[in-house]
Amino acid sequence: MPDVFSKKIRSQIMSKIHSSKTKIELIVKNKLNADFIYQSKEFGKPDFINYKKQIIIFVDGCFWHSCLLHSKKPKQNKNYWIPKLQRNLIKREEVKIAYKSIGWKVIRIWEHELKSSIPVQGKF
Repeated sequence: MPDVFSKKIRSQIMSKIHSSKTKIELIVKNKLNADFIYQSKEFGKPDFINYKKQIIIFVDGCFWHSCLLHSKKPKQNKNYWIPKLQRNLIKREEVKIAYKSIGWKVIRIWEHELKSSIPVQGKF
């Protein structure tokens, strides 16, 4: 199915999607203590890292990380999105295995967990 938007409009829409400093990440940042570094450049780009306690935290959006409860398969441009989302799942597992194999604790927080437990004005 062809895109309903022109390439220019689609580009404008996609440019508004950020991979860092998202609302859900900022919610978690406000809840964590200063022991966690936000947006480190370490392998896998964890959202938060504590070197002393060897803990990494990822904040996963339901769409981008294929949440089993809330993710919906894209209806348009499936040839792009389905492999992209599958690669995200593979990368997520590789990162988890790599950190656990060296003794780190890996925590994943789902977008829907934040939506249901923290009162927030507006949408994510």
